[in-house]
Amino acid sequence: MRKLMMLGSAMALLGAMTPAERARGRYMRGPEGHPENKSAAELAAETKSLVEKKFDEVKAIAERAVAMAEKGEKMTPEDKAKADEALTTANEVKGLFQKLEQKVAQRDAEQTGPTTAGERFVADDGFKSFAEQTRPRGRAIVDVKDITSLTTDAAGSAGALINSDRRGLQVELPQRRLTIRALLAQGNTESNQIEYEREKLFTNNAAPVPEGQPKPQSELQFEDATANVRTIAHWMRTSVQVLADAPALRSIIDQRLRYGLAYAEEQQLLNGSGTGQNLLGLVTAATAYAPAGGLSADNPVDTVLLMILQAHLAEYPPNGIVLNPIDWFAILKQKDGQGRYLIGEPQSVATPTLWGLPVVPTQAMGVDKALVGAFNLAAQIFDRQDATVEVSTEDGDNFTRNKVTIRAEERLALAHYRPQAIIYGDLGRVA
Repeated sequence: MRKLMMLGSAMALLGAMTPAERARGRYMRGPEGHPENKSAAELAAETKSLVEKKFDEVKAIAERAVAMAEKGEKMTPEDKAKADEALTTANEVKGLFQKLEQKVAQRDAEQTGPTTAGERFVADDGFKSFAEQTRPRGRAIVDVKDITSLTTDAAGSAGALINSDRRGLQVELPQRRLTIRALLAQGNTESNQIEYEREKLFTNNAAPVPEGQPKPQSELQFEDATANVRTIAHWMRTSVQVLADAPALRSIIDQRLRYGLAYAEEQQLLNGSGTGQNLLGLVTAATAYAPAGGLSADNPVDTVLLMILQAHLAEYPPNGIVLNPIDWFAILKQKDGQGRYLIGEPQSVATPTLWGLPVVPTQAMGVDKALVGAFNLAAQIFDRQDATVEVSTEDGDNFTRNKVTIRAEERLALAHYRPQAIIYGDLGRVA
């Protein structure tokens, strides 16, 4: 009896089809009715219609089977055939459901792509709970994790700072292309300070030694160095109604707060003074340009070449050149006596290079200045806290004015291992 009741429940849930319907292939066969040719919505509608249409018929079969079992009667061959038919149809409907699931999965896969920090922020369960309150109080904290200034046209790049997002007539303010982070070695820390030993002096007295004579002594000196973790942060205030407007909030986070952090980060990585709460930047820690071997430069291109030589003589083959865009374009526009460009052609789309090294133009570099070196060997970034976004209504008079404060911050340190690996100096283009 238990088996019959389970049979009745299965038939009631999944439905049944007559042989004529299966022969016509109304749902499972034929070019027009094949599940692979239908959308997920169409498959769902047809499945629902099929189950509803057959419900009464299957219910009657199940009730009759249960009643006969209670009386101790056996099912007739005809009832058994209908029951078998119902089970067969159940398998077919199961296949239809599988097709439906595949359609839905395929659609989800097609719609899935890299999400921005703002999209992850508004999708966070904690933020949703915070935003759904009638009068949000307190704060919502979301670790968006992917603050970066890497770009696709720099060595070691890992992608653009902000993912492309096309929307109608949205017009964005100009944004600087950020590149310096991509040149440096990457790392993480769980402390507020990086302590390391930096090689200060190596006196190499290695020499051929006669048998039985004392060997010469060399000297290797180190000095203690410290890189403090610094915080880069800013905030903005907006209407509390923005909490219910996900696209607007996402735009605020992605296009302003995150970009603002990365902009300040690039300035610090390159030009930080190392005093107060500033990082010690590459320019500040670099070795001054000093032409070797009595050589002199006749133009900015010569100067860059001699900077490369200086890095090589220090045993640190360079891997990049940082210039201001004005200086780079001044180099590009140089022509020979016949008006032909010396470097590249106007129609060229090649990666900017000079003397075989990639050129990284950035406005963070001063005009008429150049930075050449083995950046990946010279310094390393240690991320203590990736970009974190916090939202709070309990700030000042936010509560009474229906305002909300959104803050973004990151923490990082910059350790300099080999200052001799980076050369900094004037190009001599500007008198």
